[in-house]
Amino acid sequence: MNPARVGGLSPGNPMRTPLAAALFSEVIVFGLAIPGMILVSSVPASVAAALGGLCALLALVSALGLRRGWGYPLGWITQAAGILLGLATPMMYLVGAIFAVIWVATYVMGRRLQ
Repeated sequence: MNPARVGGLSPGNPMRTPLAAALFSEVIVFGLAIPGMILVSSVPASVAAALGGLCALLALVSALGLRRGWGYPLGWITQAAGILLGLATPMMYLVGAIFAVIWVATYVMGRRLQ
């Protein structure tokens, strides 16, 4: 499948690496959001672990899928999920928005290089 057809960058585009790095960083941040949800927002531990774990898994799968092209749409969903974690703990509105800006800026630069 051609990555450009599913909204991705071409396989040789140098911006794929920074996009993957942003997603791998989000895996760490989503994991660190779990204690924040528990301690700051009093979210039950099981709910916090499920939300943070699912978002971290989504970011990891997205990063691994960039090479094949199907990771790009998942990457966009990951950005939305990061912002939506703000519903569980308000700090994630800001953190999710920061990562979304990084994702969008890097993606736009990659499209311009194409």
